[in-house]
Amino acid sequence: MKRRQFIEMGASSIAAASASGFLLGCAGQALEKPTTAAVVPSADAPRVSYFSRFGVDEGMIRDGLADALSRGADHADLFFQHRVSNGLQLEDGEVNRAYTRVELGVGVRVVRGDQTGYAYTEELTREAIKRAAQTAAAVADGPARPAPKALAVGAALPQRYTLDVPWDGIKPAQKLPILDGVNAAIFKMDGRIKKVSVFFADEAGAILIADSQGRLVEDFQPMTVLYVSCVAEQGGRKETNGYNVAGRRGFDFYSPETVGRVVREAVARTTVLFDAVPAPAGEMPVVLAAGSSGILLHEAIGHGMEADFNRKGTSIYADKIGKPIAQPFVNIVDDAAQPHARGAINVDDEGNPAGTTTLVDKGVLATYMHDSISAKHYGLKPTGNGRRQSYQHPPMPRMRATYMLPGPHEHDEIVASVKRGIYCQSFSNGQVQIGAGDFTFYVKNGFLIEDGKLTRPIKDVNIIGNGPRVLERIDMVGKDLVIDEGGWTCGKDVQSVPVSQGIPTVRVSSITVGGQGGTQGAKASAKG
Repeated sequence: MKRRQFIEMGASSIAAASASGFLLGCAGQALEKPTTAAVVPSADAPRVSYFSRFGVDEGMIRDGLADALSRGADHADLFFQHRVSNGLQLEDGEVNRAYTRVELGVGVRVVRGDQTGYAYTEELTREAIKRAAQTAAAVADGPARPAPKALAVGAALPQRYTLDVPWDGIKPAQKLPILDGVNAAIFKMDGRIKKVSVFFADEAGAILIADSQGRLVEDFQPMTVLYVSCVAEQGGRKETNGYNVAGRRGFDFYSPETVGRVVREAVARTTVLFDAVPAPAGEMPVVLAAGSSGILLHEAIGHGMEADFNRKGTSIYADKIGKPIAQPFVNIVDDAAQPHARGAINVDDEGNPAGTTTLVDKGVLATYMHDSISAKHYGLKPTGNGRRQSYQHPPMPRMRATYMLPGPHEHDEIVASVKRGIYCQSFSNGQVQIGAGDFTFYVKNGFLIEDGKLTRPIKDVNIIGNGPRVLERIDMVGKDLVIDEGGWTCGKDVQSVPVSQGIPTVRVSSITVGGQGGTQGAKASAKG
């Protein structure tokens, strides 16, 4: 992958998702209420819990693993998934779209050296799994290896996104007042608002992972997002913007405070554009606001720290382990343990424990993000970063919640240190070359910094640079870390996974700023 494009979920990406089937599909069976975390069962207890309702049992799994190992693979695993997604969209005061999508299937992975064979089926039968396993096993060519005689459920998983009421217990009639309320509140807040689009989605998912080591892991993974887009008009001129919140949360997430914030931010970020002026062009200090500015950290820096790019020698960080790549007050982590975060996971999609991985420690590159294959290559333990879009895809090293830890500086101190520059608040689209880290980002909301103060809002702004060099030029890091709760989705090798990101207020000593024109119209094909 040489280049990738991204965009935060907006009205255009929702339309694209609709056309591509990203969230749409036929109606089907809803998930039942999730059980609690898996615990070590008694010798006589069934080891398959949730997926037993689909006819999956230990014998079927062991047979599938035996077929996957029939040609001498080093490793094999089965990944079962059931996921139900629901969505409602309101435009012009009416719900114009409602859907349910159901996914159910199993993927079989066979690993032989650095080679991976993968096949999947939507039929959870012995015959279908056998055919998929034999297809995946073709990557190997040797004597059969025995399947595990028994499957063992490990210790209880963390409970990072337990819900009081699962999403299958919430009916559409309970969700509709949120959409109607947001719509009415936005029109009431500002008479310049002429059009509102509200998108609400929820998801209930369950996964089961079994592998040739005899491990058996089951997890339940909820998700929800509320996105609002506004069109405002003033003096014959129109502006569009929006705001969204997301997470592995339940219906109680949508409190009056949360919904009110969505309304206020959507209106404010849209109407402020009427007062915006073009930014100056050239090299200058840039201050990245706490929160969603973490997109730059994710895209231009984080991908270069995924182990597969380094194993293949395509990342600029391939020879940087143990070397300083930033100031000593710069610390970066990739974290699965943020409670209810969109990027939180209890276990990765290979069945490995998922915790917090320190990528940059006091300015020094400490490690990469590893799945099992890259960890074996480097002689390390997996970091719990093996992730996949669904049972139709093999896992690979992916980010979860990537953010920079707080530093020693105050927000006002950072702004006051800039004589002439810009303050970047939110981004809409851009392009990144992962290997080298070269990027172009379009700043949707921001401000001029003049004589150490935030002054006029700006628009039509691009920042252009190189991620690793920007990391080297970070000379101030604030104490005010914000983990952004937007609906970020990261694309890589045609797979999309939910992620989170964050950053404190950060000053970069110099970035190229482009004014009107530039690449503001760049198309984006992957969110995040």
